[in-house]
Amino acid sequence: MGVFIPFTLIPIYSYTINLFSLDNASIKQRLTAQFGEQVSRFEEPYGMLTFESPKDLNLKILQFLYDDSELRFQFMTDLTAVHYPHEIGRELAIVYHLHNLVGNIRIRYKVFTDIQKPDVFTATKLFSAANWMERETYDFYGVNFVGHPNLKRILNVDEMNYFPMRKEYPLEDQTRTDKDDAMFGR
Repeated sequence: MGVFIPFTLIPIYSYTINLFSLDNASIKQRLTAQFGEQVSRFEEPYGMLTFESPKDLNLKILQFLYDDSELRFQFMTDLTAVHYPHEIGRELAIVYHLHNLVGNIRIRYKVFTDIQKPDVFTATKLFSAANWMERETYDFYGVNFVGHPNLKRILNVDEMNYFPMRKEYPLEDQTRTDKDDAMFGR
C-alpha cells in the first residue's frame, strides 16, 4: 500500500482585477489626457476607434498604448501604408492596427508623412511583428523606417527602383487589344 501525502494549493500568481471599462470613449479620453491636441481626427468607422498624430510622436504614442495599465494594446495586428496622392505634404499614411487581447478591443492609429521624405521611426523594439510588416511597407510604398534593423526589400527584386503600391502611374490603357479575353481562349 502506498502512503497518502496530503497536498496543499500554493498560490503562484497574484492577480488583480481591473474594473476599468475599456471602450472607444475611454481610450480617447486616456489619449487626450496624455497627449492633448497632438492626437486628433478621432473617428469610429465600423466601431473601430481611429485617430492620428504627427509622425514624430508615433513611438511615444505606441509606447503609451503598450505600457498603460488600462489600455494594454500589446499586440500589433497589422502595419501598412496608404498613398493619398492629392494630399500634398501628407501623401503617405502609415497605419497601425493594435489589439488589446485582454479586453478584445482593436484600434487604428495613423501617422502621415510627406512622400519626398517618408521617414517614420521604427516600432520594431516595441513590437517584434513590426519587423516584417515595416519591410513590406518599405518594399511597396517606400516608407523609410528610421532605426529598423534590416530595412530592405522582401517581396520585390532589389533592382526595382520604384514602389509599386504608390498611385504614381496611370491605370492600364483599357483600349489595348492584346489583353482581350479572346486572346486567352475565353
